[in-house]
Amino acid sequence: IYSLDFSQDPFGVLLRRKTTGTVLLNTTVAPLIFADQFLQISTLLPSQFLYGLGEHRGSLLHSLDWNTLTLWARDVPPTESFNLYGAHPFYLLMEEGGDAHGVFLLNSNAMEVALQPAPGLTWRTIGGVLDFYIFLGPDPNMVIQQYQQVIGFPAMPPLWALGFHLCRWGYGSSNETWQTVRAMRNYQIPQDAQWNDIDYMDGYRDFTFDPQKFASLPSLVEDLHKHRQHYVMILDPGISSTRPHGSYWPFDEGLRRGLFLNTTQGQPLIGQVWPGFTAFPDFSNPDTHQWWLENLQRVHAHVPFDGLWIDMNEPSNFMDGSEDGCPPGELDSPPYMPAVLGESLFAKTVCASAKQKASVHYNLHNLYGLMEAKATASALIRIRGKRPFIISRSTFPSQGRYSGHWLGDNRSQWKDMYYSIPGLLSFSLFGIPLVGADICGFSGSTSEELCTRWMQLGAFYPFARNHNTQNEKAQDPTVFSPAARTAMKDVLLIRYSLLPFLYTLFHRAHLQGDTVARPLFFEFPRDSATLGLDRQFLWGRGLLVTPVLEPGVNSVTGYVPRGVWYDFYTGSSVNSSGEMLNMLAPLEHLNLHVREGSILPTQKPGTTSEVTRGNPLLLIVALSQSATAWGDLFWDDGESLDTFERGSYFYLVFNAT
Repeated sequence: IYSLDFSQDPFGVLLRRKTTGTVLLNTTVAPLIFADQFLQISTLLPSQFLYGLGEHRGSLLHSLDWNTLTLWARDVPPTESFNLYGAHPFYLLMEEGGDAHGVFLLNSNAMEVALQPAPGLTWRTIGGVLDFYIFLGPDPNMVIQQYQQVIGFPAMPPLWALGFHLCRWGYGSSNETWQTVRAMRNYQIPQDAQWNDIDYMDGYRDFTFDPQKFASLPSLVEDLHKHRQHYVMILDPGISSTRPHGSYWPFDEGLRRGLFLNTTQGQPLIGQVWPGFTAFPDFSNPDTHQWWLENLQRVHAHVPFDGLWIDMNEPSNFMDGSEDGCPPGELDSPPYMPAVLGESLFAKTVCASAKQKASVHYNLHNLYGLMEAKATASALIRIRGKRPFIISRSTFPSQGRYSGHWLGDNRSQWKDMYYSIPGLLSFSLFGIPLVGADICGFSGSTSEELCTRWMQLGAFYPFARNHNTQNEKAQDPTVFSPAARTAMKDVLLIRYSLLPFLYTLFHRAHLQGDTVARPLFFEFPRDSATLGLDRQFLWGRGLLVTPVLEPGVNSVTGYVPRGVWYDFYTGSSVNSSGEMLNMLAPLEHLNLHVREGSILPTQKPGTTSEVTRGNPLLLIVALSQSATAWGDLFWDDGESLDTFERGSYFYLVFNAT
């Protein structure tokens, strides 16, 4: 399906798609530079429709107007043009005529990808080798499936992971946390999981809990379990290094076993995170995984948590490098410095020269979050014997096998709500379908209108969590006016009614790499009007979500691709020629449309996924113009390991003719 030609002068390769003759790669446009710490290769692109290359904040479709994207894991609130928490050296390109291809550079070093209006692209990395995988699609869905055949298909999440999650930094006590859970139950607002941020810890130290303020935490977790709900807590990689010897097992034992990142001098590298001075576990060392498991087992014996939230794993450091800075040399001060935030490889992280078991941190930095997620997933499987639930901040290709992701420390602003959609869709391309943003915004103060609109959008994030920072007024659904609270409850009930559909989409992601939240152009690749759309998205192939993303309006304009679409609530149909339509959108209403030819399995919603599971099922059948439709349903116990692989499941295909 492709031809590959080498050119001697100018030196380069040309890769063509045989069916159309389109040149997908032409690296003769600039010299190949191949040095130890500077590798550069450029190519012409067959169109300007380029997606991927994370993690960044911006529109889904990249601008090629001299736009340089840097990949180097960094703790910083999402800001346009900065390198953010994860690194994903993969792009998807839509060719003229609707074919698609993908390119993956398997390289974990700091890099820049320079986009040029030619259209062209330059890969520039400061280590490793040039190891490219090309995926020829020819359909965008197939490109992403092929990419995941290389990096691994995502794990099947437990059903409860797809319920509504509630969190904030600064509940201040387990009793205050419990009050929120009770208020949610009192108003019968669906909730599957309650979370705590770092305030549950004793002095912000991992694997501890505050004996005064969180004394009732074991009872709270017991109460959650009694109500078929779940508990998730935060963990940071930085391990406090200043406790008196013998008083803090995690550090003493990690030191004894030699499991921390070391300086070039062979001493544990000491940085600073929430608990003060800290050492950093080396997750490239298999022995660290065993120590991590033992720590988690000790905590689980007191507080039987169900899932883990791994944060700060870029790894984040409040100092640049270490308490002693970083040594001179070509690792911390490479001959070429990519355009990283802070203009240094060790800005707000550890020294690139730090020694790890597998290599130097220079090569492993972008892999830190992936390696921690791998250790955490295997520990959770050992401890609970069920599917692990993990949400990680830093990510790398194949992360989806171990964890989901949230989009980090966003702000309570309308533009942040918009940017969550391209963020969500980009992680769909990266093989991490379990993704969402902090609903109503993390930092800053939300408003009732913003939070209502955001709860409506967030009810359709594959991972739906409302999370808030400390010292801001509460933003969980129970604190708003009866009208807003009801609107939030209603949209969560819609989400819960669609859990069978959503769960089946995750099964298809796990089995073959289908996307869950899906850009419109994936389903309509030959409709060029869809290529830049990132204010709407689909669930699977059949459900179109058109949220309101601005204040003070009671209608929203959205693109409705060609065909018949049915209003989710009323069943009334619109036959579109592929056009922008104005839809009524009063504050209590989220526009949802079902695509002709789809069958959605639904269920009478309850206040938890467990209650919902026991309720009657209902099919929504949206007939096509030729009076046909199809859909499917995957069903198992919702939490056991490898149910599909073991054959312990039920799979139904529905056909209407």
